[in-house]
Amino acid sequence: MDFEVGGLFGLLILIADIWAIVNIVRSSASTGSKILWTIIILILPVLGLIIWFFAGPRSAPA
Repeated sequence: MDFEVGGLFGLLILIADIWAIVNIVRSSASTGSKILWTIIILILPVLGLIIWFFAGPRSAPA
């Protein structure tokens, strides 16, 4: 079974991006801010995820 490391890395980035977008949608930020962060993550998957992690909107408290 030939499994490439690049494929695994890509899958992990996809999962992390989906998780970030779900957290953005659930946050208490404005709609415009949510759209902007989602576009950044979709256009720049790795860099956008890193920037969102440090500067993005946080989830609303439960």
